[in-house]
Formats: sequence, C-alpha cells, structure tokens
Amino acid sequence: MSLRRWALVMTVLAAANLAVLLAGIMIGEFPVPMWEALKSVVGLGDPAYRFVIHELRVPRALVAFMVGAGLALSGAILQGLTRNPLAAPGVIGINGGAAALAVTAIVAIPTFPVAALPFAAFVGALAAALLSYALAWRRGSSPMRMLLVGVGIAASANAYITFWVTTRDINSVKQAMVWLMGSTYGRTWDHVWPLLPWLAILVPAALIMARRLDVLKLGDELAIGLGSAVERTRALLLLICVCLAGASVAMAGTIGFIGLMGPHIARQLVGSSSLRLLSASALCGSLIVMAADLLGRALWPPLEIPAGIITSALGAPYLIYLLYRNRRPG
Repeated sequence: MSLRRWALVMTVLAAANLAVLLAGIMIGEFPVPMWEALKSVVGLGDPAYRFVIHELRVPRALVAFMVGAGLALSGAILQGLTRNPLAAPGVIGINGGAAALAVTAIVAIPTFPVAALPFAAFVGALAAALLSYALAWRRGSSPMRMLLVGVGIAASANAYITFWVTTRDINSVKQAMVWLMGSTYGRTWDHVWPLLPWLAILVPAALIMARRLDVLKLGDELAIGLGSAVERTRALLLLICVCLAGASVAMAGTIGFIGLMGPHIARQLVGSSSLRLLSASALCGSLIVMAADLLGRALWPPLEIPAGIITSALGAPYLIYLLYRNRRPG
C-alpha cells in the first residue's frame, strides 16, 4: 500500500471518529443542536447546554474513544505476536484476568477509588498473561500454546467472576454486573483522567515497537537469524498489550470483540504492515465503541443498551464469518 493511500485512510477514519463523537454530544434525552454543540466544545455555547455537554457527554465520548483504541491496539499486537488472526485479549484470558481483579475490587471494597481501577485491572491482566506465558513455555514460548492456555485461563476467570456475583449480596454486586456488561454509561472526567496517561504512553510505545513486531511475524527462527532478541521483544510487546487491555477494561468493563474486529477491519483497509495496521486499528476500535455507545442510546430512548451488548451482537456473527472465510478444505 502506498503512503498516500494510508494517509487518506487515516484521514477518513479520523474524520469518521470526529463525526461520531460530535453525534454522541448532540444525541440523547436532551438534544443539542449541532451549532450549539460546536460552540460549547470550545467554551462559547449557551450555558443551558454547557453542563450536559461538558460534564456528561464529552467525557463519556472520550472514554469510549480511548477504550476502543486501547482494546483494538491490544488485539492487533496480540494477533501479530501469536501469528493468529483470531487472537484477541478476550480470547487468551487477558480481559478475563483484568475483569476478575476489577470485580473483586468493586465488590469487596465498595469505596475502591476509580483512579486505582486501571492498576487493579492491570495486575489481573498481567497475572493472566504471565500464567499463560509460563504454562506455554517449553524451551521457548510457543504462540499456539499461549493461545490454548489462554482459552483455559479465560474460562477460569469467567467462572471466578460468576462465583463472586452469585454468592454476594445483590446490592453489592449490582455495580459489578453493570460494569461487566461493558458500558460507558455514567463515565465522567474522573474516568477520563486516570485512563489518559496509560494511552498517552502506551500508544506511542506500541508504534515504536511496530518494526520489531514485523520481524516477529516472520517466525522465531528467521527473527533470530535477523538478530532480533525474540523473547525480550515478545515479552515487551505482551506487556504493552496487557497494559492497554487492562486499563481499557478497568474504565468501561468487558466490551467484547473490539480486539478482534478492529484489527481485521484495519487490515482490510491498510494491509498488514505493523506500523500502519496498529495506527489504523486504534482508530477503527475507537470508531466501533463510540458508534456502539451512540446506537445503544438512540435505539430505544430513554432505555440505554450497553455498548458491550451491541459489540457482542455484531462481533459474534463477524467471528463466524472469519472462521468460514479462513476455513481450509479437507
């Protein structure tokens, strides 16, 4: 793919993200005219709209944007590491580990601070990733074994979460249940600021590592022959993947299939070169989550459908389509 086409695709994706973000600010139980929304964003709007826009809708849209970008970028890295187009943070247990510890914090410590949730989720995601890495080790880490072990870890994490929410008082697990559905409902600036530094550091780090990821895609033997420190590079990329997924899950719950759909759509648009794929995946993921959040609000107002339900409804058929398309004869 030419640089010019890649730049055009990125421009279109960025414009689509801005359009959906603006629509998210305008649409809701309290509609806001487009011109007022644009003025309010820069601090010049009618005070009657300012609170709704600045305190409710802008932070919610920003959380959706960052969560989508983080999950899709994490999925793109993981697919490159495992050389498997069906890999995703939710499949190999990273999301499950993050959710398990975050749910434990929410249920066991009702006063647990929002700003500390990304750290709790990161610890859970890191534990799941390290366990997967360790169990898959046999004179080196095997991407295929990591996937198989990760599926088991994801199932175990889901069983642990189910145990917590079925054995505790209903009032104490209500927040956890809403969070597990995956939603940006009620997200405020208190959720934006803890998440922002994670993405501000990890997204550039992932893009810097893109060339090394391209080398890993060639296979371990060839990567070693080219002088790559395979295990160290794989561990560093896995750490970035874990941090992105953990922080995103902490702020919006388990919004499924973003780590699968975002990279696949991006691959169709910009090809498989890691630098271009990672950057496009982030914008595709953010667009999907913001659109799902907007659709969940617009379908049956005042009832809101969590974004996680929308993405799962779209992602499950998409996964079946990918399996059908990639099937091998015989």
